[in-house]
Amino acid sequence: MTQGADPKLLDALSRASSLELFQLQTIIERMLADPKRIIAVRINMHLGQTVRFLDWRDGQMRSGKVVEMRDTQVVLHEAATRREWKLPYAAIEPPAPGAAPARAEPAEPPAVPLPQRGDFRCGEKVAFEDRYLNTQVGTITRINQRTATIDTGNGHTWRVGFPLLRHVVDI
Repeated sequence: MTQGADPKLLDALSRASSLELFQLQTIIERMLADPKRIIAVRINMHLGQTVRFLDWRDGQMRSGKVVEMRDTQVVLHEAATRREWKLPYAAIEPPAPGAAPARAEPAEPPAVPLPQRGDFRCGEKVAFEDRYLNTQVGTITRINQRTATIDTGNGHTWRVGFPLLRHVVDI
């Protein structure tokens, strides 16, 4: 687990009290949960992309395809072991600065087609994630050429592309 770690840092941590380690853990967890850090990793990711991630069990880097992106976690499929991983975004190695994100192979069609204009009607309830990864729920008030106008009921309206929308079912 300590593979690649600075020996001086490990020595300092081993001399720390349990309370100091707990305080450090709390600070680190808060920093890793910061939406800015999550967005910094997530902004260059897309479904089907192959990324490298840290296996927390042995400290080794592995590769997997992005199959689902949640608010605080990403779900990856590791082809070599046929295993799914649910990991925090902090465990993902971000692409090198200035490098274009890797794209999925064009020969591999998406499992579920992206929603299009014809899939939505005025008055339907939909959900989407805003730029801060907060889920917004609202009603379609207008269908535009490439976007739908959504009224969230709190005084805000949004213009959202159809591929970013998902239907909400009221029960």
